[in-house]
Amino acid sequence: MRDVTTTTARGLAVVLAGLALLVVAFTASWALAPDTETVSERVEPSDTLLVGVQGPGPNGNVTALDGRGDVKWSLGDIISYQNVQRLDNGSVLATFAAGDYEECGPYDPPCKRTGVRIIDPNASSAGVSEPTPEVVWEWSYPVRTREDSEVHDAEMLPSGNLLVADMEYESIFLLNPKTRERVWTWNASQHYDGPADPTTTDWLHLNDVDRIGDGRYLVSIRNRNQLLVVERGHGVVEVINENGDPDVLNRQHNPHWLGDGAVLVADSENHRAVELHENETTGEWEVAWSVSTVGGIGLDWPRDADRLPNGNTLLTDSRNNRVVEIEENGSVVASYAVPSLPYEADRLPYGEAPAEAVATYGPRRGEVGVLDREVPVLSTLLAGARHVVALPYWVSEGHLLVVVVALALWVRGGYLLVRGRRSDE
Repeated sequence: MRDVTTTTARGLAVVLAGLALLVVAFTASWALAPDTETVSERVEPSDTLLVGVQGPGPNGNVTALDGRGDVKWSLGDIISYQNVQRLDNGSVLATFAAGDYEECGPYDPPCKRTGVRIIDPNASSAGVSEPTPEVVWEWSYPVRTREDSEVHDAEMLPSGNLLVADMEYESIFLLNPKTRERVWTWNASQHYDGPADPTTTDWLHLNDVDRIGDGRYLVSIRNRNQLLVVERGHGVVEVINENGDPDVLNRQHNPHWLGDGAVLVADSENHRAVELHENETTGEWEVAWSVSTVGGIGLDWPRDADRLPNGNTLLTDSRNNRVVEIEENGSVVASYAVPSLPYEADRLPYGEAPAEAVATYGPRRGEVGVLDREVPVLSTLLAGARHVVALPYWVSEGHLLVVVVALALWVRGGYLLVRGRRSDE
């Protein structure tokens, strides 16, 4: 009888130990986590932060915050929004992916489509007294799969045409928004050897294009860790990180051209923002400045980095669910908590300022360095989980390990409880 009681008590103690481990680990992390919502007096309250949110599940949205971080308006509940840009008339251009379309081209309905929308933040709806944001224009096309085929970037050009980064067919093109016809296309297969049908595989993941001059475009090729400068009539005229060195760029997003010989990049899988300068002697692109920790929190998969006209840098810290503005030395000017998995953000009225309106850092001035936070298997599991469910930014690989240990304790404790009960019978 004593052995039965001891076995049962041990089982209960092991189960409670697992529960206590979870409670202590998660409660302590929550209590000690740095604040992600702080705005200094240097930020104008009249400024607007425009955020494109990819979101896990059908939670993609476009959200506008005022300078203090309060929501001004939001539009969403689709698969995802990515790039956002305020147009001259006050409307917002946004790239998106959505489902349940019946017009599916070569694919069976219902299907997913991706493309560009224009949102009027102050549209008037029938029966609604207050202005509400509405989609007033849309252009899209069906895709085989949504995951690796979203239009991540589009930009309205001075000509009135749309510049589009097309991930489905790995190309960039100009679209006349009135006729909805292409007026020029550059295919990545003109530079890279690719598959016969790029829609069947995530070949290059061409995720960004920016106009950096007349007929001159900066293109992000994520899966090759490269940035290309493409000129109409000439093709690729420059390659940044030609050998694809992951220590220079690792699956990057949203580069910001700072002028000839300088570019700011959200170096996503290196968990940093990095400014690269071209070495005038060797022609190699080298790190001039980088930041990997902001406000005591390590950047986790940043996917946008903009240099503002005041010299500060605006970063979208995707898996930490925040947008931050920092000075050159890394000090925080503002930190905004935003919906889960933000993709891109613009500080209005500036937007992504042209090269002649922004400053470069360095060389090596204010460098913070790369923080290697990858834990084999656990990092992959945590990243995947964040694409399925919105997790607090402070949940880390360590918490996954705690969960695994707690589960092991519960299994062991459960075994002892069952053993004690059977012995008692």
